[in-house]
Amino acid sequence: MYFRLFESWRLFAALLVMSYHFLRFGPGDALQYNASHILERLLPLMDMFFMISGFLILLRYGDRLKDWTSYRIFLVKRLARFYPLYLVTLLIFIAVGVAVHLGVVTSTVPERYDFALLPQNILLLQGWGTTPDLSFNYVSWSLSAEWFCYLLLPVYVFVIQRGGVKGLALLAIASVALLEVATQAGIIPFNSWLAADTWGAYRAFADFAIGGVVMLLVRDSKLQWRSHGLAWAAFALAIGAMLMLWPSYLIVGLLGLAMFLGALVERNNPKGARFLALLSPIGRVSFGIYLWHPIVETVLLAVVWRRLVEPTGLLTFYQFLIVPIVVTCLVAMASDRFFEKPVSEALNRLFGWGSASAKVPKAPAAA
Repeated sequence: MYFRLFESWRLFAALLVMSYHFLRFGPGDALQYNASHILERLLPLMDMFFMISGFLILLRYGDRLKDWTSYRIFLVKRLARFYPLYLVTLLIFIAVGVAVHLGVVTSTVPERYDFALLPQNILLLQGWGTTPDLSFNYVSWSLSAEWFCYLLLPVYVFVIQRGGVKGLALLAIASVALLEVATQAGIIPFNSWLAADTWGAYRAFADFAIGGVVMLLVRDSKLQWRSHGLAWAAFALAIGAMLMLWPSYLIVGLLGLAMFLGALVERNNPKGARFLALLSPIGRVSFGIYLWHPIVETVLLAVVWRRLVEPTGLLTFYQFLIVPIVVTCLVAMASDRFFEKPVSEALNRLFGWGSASAKVPKAPAAA
């Protein structure tokens, strides 16, 4: 199955995160202040990213990860899919960091280019609690967190095989309990583990398990509900809960409910989401939007806007804002078509696993 609701929700979340970051270059007026605070309240959507990933990855690989060979193929295929783009964006930020250190350009966050943290970034460890601050491509902490979950996929599979949905639910509860203890003890240096980024791997581990629980519930459900309005209503309720600052666990529960209803109605009525196919060209590159937007931000907002356009007074910030948003989407689509997919396919052929999809299915871009 192809879950178009999940694809559209992830696109929505990626666009909101991008807009939130772009607004930092605004004029400091009331509109920017209010919009930033509204978007900041929607940041729990990051947990939905991880939950959807857990749902999709465990759906496609949960009963196919049988030995070391299948596990190795899974890891390499996932690396081939996301690491080339990650490496390109990292190299761009390394170049910016070199320019900052040489005094060629200035930065309001020079600590972001701490080359002592480069090894952690190269090895995708920056979201494992190994760095004090976000560095280089600062949004890549979430990719580091996803990689942590991929490495521990056998743990999820083992729990599912031995304990089913109850076992995975217990794993999710135990993970959350440990996160709460670590947060209260100051080991995770955040007010809430749901806000952790440099420690995001452990947050993602729990979210991944929650997504897997939702997947198992949908897989085994005999409900025949077909109305896509139910899923959208639950998703809207979760958004409203974020805006009204409801308790974090209630928000996570509502996101899980929205995912359950979304997957259930798409299983029962896949044609009900056909209209979302119009968004697929951009929806399937939400990962690219997420990873490319800090690059576009650096070029179009930190340089073009601040140094060239803003001093002229010809455009307001909000008029110019559409430019980096559109450019980011176009860059992500071009990157997916002309770089990410060809490189991924080439790497799989290099390892001789171009035909391995018959044994281990290739996860779609949405996963």
